[in-house]
Amino acid sequence: MTKLLSRGLAAAMGSFMLTFGAGAASAQAETSAAPKISEVQRTVTATTTMFSNAVGSVFGAQLDPTQIDAARVAREAAWLRTAGWPLYALADRFGTGAQLTEEANCIAVAVYHEARGESLEGQIAVARVILNRAASGKYPPSWCDTVKQPWQFSFVNPRTGRYPSVDESSASWRKAVGVTRLAIAGAYPSVTEDVLWYHATYVSPSWGRRLSRADKIGTHIFYRA
Repeated sequence: MTKLLSRGLAAAMGSFMLTFGAGAASAQAETSAAPKISEVQRTVTATTTMFSNAVGSVFGAQLDPTQIDAARVAREAAWLRTAGWPLYALADRFGTGAQLTEEANCIAVAVYHEARGESLEGQIAVARVILNRAASGKYPPSWCDTVKQPWQFSFVNPRTGRYPSVDESSASWRKAVGVTRLAIAGAYPSVTEDVLWYHATYVSPSWGRRLSRADKIGTHIFYRA
């Protein structure tokens, strides 16, 4: 990282010296005594932009787009919540914008298929379970692999890992995207980090009796170990 930054800075400074040197030679050749202020300003502006781009490319290559987006959502959502925005307004606000990364998209697809008929609080809880599982060490470490793990989510084909398409023009998808961004950013209260399981109220799996019930949100019951 240090070597990469050094090369970026050296390139920018080298360009500055070449530009400045050429500008100085040109100025000496001028017979007019009036200073070329506009040319100097253009040189400084161009060099500053070049320097910023060089540094930005060095650092930007090291940053996870999901982390960048999550940090932005966390800051903005905190301010909006302080201003009185309810959850439905936040989900709508963050349901548009740049396309989700592949990993974040897997969570949104899961929210869409597993909980689009639930309240937004229930949808965030489903998203949090996926995040919790991936971070727990008990499940695959990536969000997509956690979602596609065989026999874990009913909408996923356990043999191929494929799932049905989503209607990206629908309000349900927009909510799922907004909820996913809020969940990844930890921007809205939801189930705690130790909650790794849930099931619908109309089923009664045997594993539920071995776990500690954490919460019931809508038609989903959530559990911790």
